[in-house]
Amino acid sequence: NQDFPWTTCKEGAMSAEGNGSGAERHKVVIIGGGNAGISVAARLRRKLKGLDIAIIDPATTHYYQPLWTLVGGGVFKKEKSARPESSVIPKGVTWIQDAVTDLRPDENAVVTASGKRVEYEFLVMAPGIQINWGAIPGLVESLGKDGVCSNYSYDTVDKTWEFISTFKGGTAVFTQPSTPIKCAGAPQKIAYLADDAFRKQGVRDGSTMIFTNGGPKLFSVEKYAKTLYKVVERKGIDLRLRTELAEIRGGAKEAVFKNLDSGEMSTVKYDMIHVTPPMSAPDFVRSSPLANADGWVDVDKLTLRHNRYANVFGIGDASSLPTSKTGAAIRKQAPVLVENLAAAILGGSPEAQYDGYTACPLVTGYGKLVMAEFDYNLEPKQTFKFDQSKERRSMYLFKRNVLPAMYWRLIMKGRA
Repeated sequence: NQDFPWTTCKEGAMSAEGNGSGAERHKVVIIGGGNAGISVAARLRRKLKGLDIAIIDPATTHYYQPLWTLVGGGVFKKEKSARPESSVIPKGVTWIQDAVTDLRPDENAVVTASGKRVEYEFLVMAPGIQINWGAIPGLVESLGKDGVCSNYSYDTVDKTWEFISTFKGGTAVFTQPSTPIKCAGAPQKIAYLADDAFRKQGVRDGSTMIFTNGGPKLFSVEKYAKTLYKVVERKGIDLRLRTELAEIRGGAKEAVFKNLDSGEMSTVKYDMIHVTPPMSAPDFVRSSPLANADGWVDVDKLTLRHNRYANVFGIGDASSLPTSKTGAAIRKQAPVLVENLAAAILGGSPEAQYDGYTACPLVTGYGKLVMAEFDYNLEPKQTFKFDQSKERRSMYLFKRNVLPAMYWRLIMKGRA
């Protein structure tokens, strides 16, 4: 670890908009105060003591989102997943509570919603993923009403359990889009929990459960997929691959689906539907010079350094890294990014490499979980010596009890 006596530099220069507000300058600017941004800032402050770092994020609340599956399943109240954003900002890091609207890497600057220009020597892109609720006609108007729910919003996650726990039988639908999403296993997890709940409530017999997935497979890693296909079969869930939600007709309680191979449209009457909306990188990223052709922050998959701007690094859900977008992936990306960013700050070259490790704790029911861990090659990269493709109570308890504590006490402190 090295000490750096750099301090925040605020100058009275005119902003790019000419509104007279001063440009704010920092050695390192991190866009995003979620898992990725906070863990990088904490690690970087520990590695280069005194380093001037600013985090730009408008949020007032920080959420441990992996808990939302269990909130939707009635295991936790949603308030357990939330803490004030101010409580996770590392000591000594400047928090600019604003939203970035414009990226100007050729000027080493960003512009915020309030018109502030923030300049940097190094930039870390960690803005997270954008949930495109409006991309499905009828969803915004229907969400939280008449059986339409989603675990992907703090505002609606408790509605999932309300609709599951009051389900009287009929047709329950669970969807997953064809776009990349945060935690690709989450849409099926809530279906498995709902099946268990329906059985306990005595309403599963005679009811229909449908799981639609815009992708060609239930899960990308064969070792774990074999188990999941058996779970689907055991639970009697109607699995429809390459099928994507196209519209919600809330008043009629109808969902319109598109077969992505044939283009054929079909309509399903539902009594309850859990929707996973399409997702993308944030709009300000997609329209910027930092984006690749698909709109993601264009970084080298090994070093996490931008492929065209040497003083820019990217991490997490908004990055182009070809791996699942999970918190577990971020936990392995963060030390690589920090090592390489520190090397760049000190005038060296990035040598640390990320192997694509990610993990997805696949809840298959109350008290059952498949702990999937794998790398870029979709090869298992398991932590434990036992066969992790089997459903285990121990792994369920690990997700329920250990991982949340690990997140708040270690990951957010840059220690894990």
